Amino acid sequence: MMILRTSPSSPFGRQIQVAAGILQLSDRIHVEDVDLNDPQDTVRQQNPLGKIPVLINEDGMAIYDSRVILEYLDFIAGGAKLVPKGEARFPALTLHALAGGITDAAVMNVYETRFRPAEQQSAERMAYQADKIARGLKTLEAAPPILNTADDIQLGHVALACALSYLDLRFEGKWRQTHPGLVAWLGSFQALVPAF
Repeated sequence: MMILRTSPSSPFGRQIQVAAGILQLSDRIHVEDVDLNDPQDTVRQQNPLGKIPVLINEDGMAIYDSRVILEYLDFIAGGAKLVPKGEARFPALTLHALAGGITDAAVMNVYETRFRPAEQQSAERMAYQADKIARGLKTLEAAPPILNTADDIQLGHVALACALSYLDLRFEGKWRQTHPGLVAWLGSFQALVPAF
């Protein structure tokens, strides 16, 4: 059995769990919580960067970075299910990068307020990250990714759905007020993906 090291609120770990559901691999993965604040947690041996998620495959190899794990799961599920082949691969990877960048910026702002004393928090740094999120959402609102059937779902769609739900969790869903196309898109994703 594979082991997924993550935390319940990690949007990157959620990508893996959603993808595993789509690929019908959930029953082959045991999820273990990680405490990133605990220096004794073995995640630092499994991923020298001390980041989650980490997937320990059935041979004991540690695979890290959500995109790499998604590609690995797609591979063991037979390939070309979430990660297209040929030229279609690049728009899928680009969407994944954009959604991942939105998520990274959101996580940075959460960390800024959670782990830095108020007097050391940087409004400028937080505005810089918030601008990344705003530009990413504006780009996606102008042309929401095509998603008609469950067969259309690719790794970028999974990453975007998890990014939007993380914005709901950590930022009270404020993005919804100005991005009706993405609200509708997320509703479609939820309807197509019971694992979400």
